[in-house]
Amino acid sequence: MDEDVRLTAWVRGRVQQVGFRWFTRANALEIGGLVGFALNLDDGRVQVVAEGRRESCHRLLDWLRSDDTPGRVDGVTEIWDTPRGGYEGFAIR
Repeated sequence: MDEDVRLTAWVRGRVQQVGFRWFTRANALEIGGLVGFALNLDDGRVQVVAEGRRESCHRLLDWLRSDDTPGRVDGVTEIWDTPRGGYEGFAIR
């Protein structure tokens, strides 16, 4: 069953000042049906929140863990939850 979910992912590595948030947004828009945001954190990580179909969120998570991202990803930690809503599109924060 491909229900709506909320994915929150924290991406570690060299992921700031390399266009990571921009490419994350572009990838989310290419996948389609995802809303949420990508945000630089003070500790050097990027937080990604995506809501949409489970399959679409898994595709975004697979991309975050792939070698196709800008910079260098050392690891991704994720949690899954029910959608909270309130997003207009996919934003860079």
